[in-house]
Formats: sequence, structure tokens, C-alpha cells
Amino acid sequence: MPRKEPVVTPQPSTVSRNALVILAVIASGAVLYLLGDIFTPLALAVFLAVMIDGLARMIGRAMPWMPKASALPAAVIVSVGLFGAAALVVGDNATTFAVKLTDYAPRLNGLIAQGAAAVGMDVPPTLGELIADFDPKPYVGQIVRSLQGFASDAIFVLIYLGFILASRKGFERKIVGLFPNRTERREATAAFLRIRDGVEQYLWVQTVTGLMIAIGSWAVMALVGLDNAVFWAFLIFLASYIPIIGGIVGVAAPPLFALVEFPSVWPAIILLAVLQTIQFVVGNVVQPRMQGRSLNIDPVVVLLSLAFWGALWGVVGMFLSTPLTVMAMVILAQFKGARWVAILLSADGEPPSLRPVGASPSPGGPAT
Repeated sequence: MPRKEPVVTPQPSTVSRNALVILAVIASGAVLYLLGDIFTPLALAVFLAVMIDGLARMIGRAMPWMPKASALPAAVIVSVGLFGAAALVVGDNATTFAVKLTDYAPRLNGLIAQGAAAVGMDVPPTLGELIADFDPKPYVGQIVRSLQGFASDAIFVLIYLGFILASRKGFERKIVGLFPNRTERREATAAFLRIRDGVEQYLWVQTVTGLMIAIGSWAVMALVGLDNAVFWAFLIFLASYIPIIGGIVGVAAPPLFALVEFPSVWPAIILLAVLQTIQFVVGNVVQPRMQGRSLNIDPVVVLLSLAFWGALWGVVGMFLSTPLTVMAMVILAQFKGARWVAILLSADGEPPSLRPVGASPSPGGPAT
């Protein structure tokens, strides 16, 4: 009786598997771009939920006498209070800043004249002539629509955030339902913890270093006498969450307005030098020590992710570019066919999922 040959299932070739991964990335990018109005509020809500969850666990560790059920409401109250205070600071200082812009007209006329003379114009235009020649009608509608879109997005973000926080208790049951096998469930939980710890560590480092930069910038701006120093410091703090571009804005914007505000160029030169020094020290000395190997993202990938997510979702995409890249790297590393993408995204060729959980310590941060 002839023996039956074992059935061999053909395995896809490496080329075809990599081609499928590339096509999947392109298709995912197209979907994210086309449905950006839906995914952007959801991504911001998840981002805020991670912040609130990390703050709740930090409160629980700092106040062990507090009931565990009270930590999350306390974190929500603290977060709402901080956002409310930030909104008041921006609203108050933005109004003052807008009023003072009208007092800068003579200085602006002088700067326009100097610029015109530098390029060889005999009769330089004045600020009033430039404003008169500028037709704002095509842009008013865009500004109004942007403000309306921002308000509606904020409402959707809060709605998504409320549902995400309310559904936290059912997350474990969903994991059990999705992964009945204990080994698979343990691997999925470990991947989720790596994503959570990586995002929390990034937020912790950016918040602490952003506060350092903002406080140092406020001190030098106050010493120089720049108007609305608190407002500028707050904008610098927000810009610190955007890689590369945030640092450029934080260094360049205050000196440019110092040129308009002061009759001499020396305050602008001092601001430029000191702000650049602060950014350099914090960004190249303090931040790497705090961050350690927790993110493990290649610097070139950080720049590319900034451009990629910025092209998809604008400023929101730039703000979330690094956390989203961390999530993508950990998720891709779970699959054999896509692990090569995670290796390319990592800084040392060792994606987080290839290490044991907890191998990368989180120095000083809430994520442990």
C-alpha cells in the first residue's frame, strides 16, 4: 500500500510578503487621510485618555491612602483644571497681545523701510498701504470655518474621551474574548503595556523638558522686558510637543517680535542666543538622559513621521507623530512578516517587542 506524502502548505515568499506590507501601509495611509475628520478627534481622545490614565496611576502611587476608585476622577478633575487654567492664560494674554500689535505700527514701518532699502526699492510701502492692498475676504471664510471645525472637533474629542474612560472596565473582558489562548492573551497584554509605557514615557519627558524650556524662556524674556512673556512661554511649552518644528518656533518667534518691540536689535540678539542655548542644553543633555532607550526611535524616522503625520492630519498629526510612531513600531513588531518595518523604525535594530517587558527602564517618569 503506497504511503501518502504529507501535504506541504506553500509559504509566501519574502518578496511577496514585503510587498503586501508596503501595500497595506499605503492603503492605511489613504484611509487615514480620507477619514481624517473622523480619526483625528478619536486619536486626540485616546491621547488624552492615556494622559489621564497615567496621571491617575501617579496619584494612586503618591497617595496610597486614597481609594483606587477615586484616582481616576481626581485625575480628570486635575486635567480639566489645568486645561481650564491654560485656556484662561491664553485668552487673557492673546487679547493683550492683539491690542499691542497696533502700537507696533511705527516700528514695523521702519523695518519695512529697511527691508525695502536692502532690496533696492526707492519708495518703500508703509504698513497701512500693505494692509489696504491686502484683501482679507478670501481668508475670512476659511478662518471662520477653521474655528467652527475646531469647536466641533473639541466636542467630539470630549465625547470620545468620555466613552473611552467609561469603557475601561470592559477592556480586560475584550482581551479575553479576542485572545482565548492564554499565551496569545499574555503577548497581546504585553504589547499593550509596551505601547502604553512608551507613550506615557514620551509624554512625561516632553512635559518635563517643555516646562524647563518654557520657564527658562520666560525668565530671559522677562529680564529683557519682552511684552506678554507668559503668553510666549506657554506657546513655547505647547510647541515643545512637536518635534523639531516646535524647537525652531520657540527659538525664532520671540526674537522676531523683539525686533518689532524694541528700537535696538540687541534684545533680539540676546533672546536668540539664550533661547538657542536653553533649547540645546535641554534637548541634547537633559532629554536624552530622561528618555533613555524607552522610545528607541531612529532620529530620521522622527523627522519622517513628523512629515508623514503632518501631511495626513496637519498640526494634530505633528503633535501626535511620535506617539503614533511608537504604537506602529510595537504593533508591527508583533507580526513576523512586518517585523522588518519595526526594525527599520527602531534606533538600534531592536524593537520594543523583541525585549522582555520592563527591560527598558522609565527613569523619573510615571510609566513603570
